[in-house]
Amino acid sequence: MTSAGILLHREREGAVEVLLGHMGGPFWSRKDAAAWSIPKGELDEGEDPVTAARREFTEELGIAVPAGELRELGSVVQSGRRKTVLGFALAGDVPDADVAAVAGRPDDETWVEIEWPRNSGRRLRFPEIDKAEWFGLDAAREKLVKGQVPFLERLTALLA
Repeated sequence: MTSAGILLHREREGAVEVLLGHMGGPFWSRKDAAAWSIPKGELDEGEDPVTAARREFTEELGIAVPAGELRELGSVVQSGRRKTVLGFALAGDVPDADVAAVAGRPDDETWVEIEWPRNSGRRLRFPEIDKAEWFGLDAAREKLVKGQVPFLERLTALLA
């Protein structure tokens, strides 16, 4: 399984910040550390990774992708070697009000249906991303799921 996503970054008061989304659903609801992700999603068969990354950013956050060139951050493997994530860096900004509006968007494209609790036979719907926030790089290292932390190191090298 391969996904693609965008690590949007901006500079504020001389420091780099990145935009991350908190993963939705009951498993992640009470977690903060290692419970955030870059906006990403699965590639459709034969789809260009850049196209997929742009599509998924907009679908997951409900925010248009800022104009600009996507720069490759390579790939990481997460979820016990089951998912490859292709990362792209993008310098840009989105209004804080748009980021705050990510919380609780009742949009069919951004919600998933899962069995919860597991093996209960009960199907419930949850948002893929339940909120988004800007973080400085140090905070982002603690917030990101561990498999995606290398994207921050690669972004730092890219910006040096």
